[in-house]
Amino acid sequence: MPKAIANNVLLTGLPGCGKTTLVRRLVKLLDSKRLAGFHTDEIREHGHRVGFTAVGLGGLSATLAHVDFHGPHRVGRYGVDLESFEAIVEAELNRQPGDVGAFVVDEIGKMECMSPVFVEAVVRILDGPVPVLATIAAKGGGFITQVKARPDVEIVTVTAANRDRLPDELASRFRPR
Repeated sequence: MPKAIANNVLLTGLPGCGKTTLVRRLVKLLDSKRLAGFHTDEIREHGHRVGFTAVGLGGLSATLAHVDFHGPHRVGRYGVDLESFEAIVEAELNRQPGDVGAFVVDEIGKMECMSPVFVEAVVRILDGPVPVLATIAAKGGGFITQVKARPDVEIVTVTAANRDRLPDELASRFRPR
């Protein structure tokens, strides 16, 4: 008997391989009114990355992390603003399944996993009936490892060889039937 197609697709790969670009292209291919979630963008100043913005598909955005943020939540040189990020998580990932055709999460990474609100929301949507497309860090322990080990996920490694064809291939899986 053929293996059932997983309801949840996790895109992984090395930093800079094109995961976020792929997610943005896929969102454009799908009916954005039926999508909920967020993607992340780099904040660059003078050619250098200084932070990240979380952009909700419903229009909210917030600076997730920045080199100028000081506080207890840090990943490398970045301070993480959990409160601002959690406002986007609550607005986007707490939508009712009947109102959403698919959830988009970019990304399940170290910064995002510092938020218990985010972790709970990700577990809830992965357990739910609505398909989930998420990017996930290639490396990392704890929650990142737990999500990758779920039997209801399919992990797709994004590479230079497949990143241009994946949006069209994945779009057919995330369009309403």
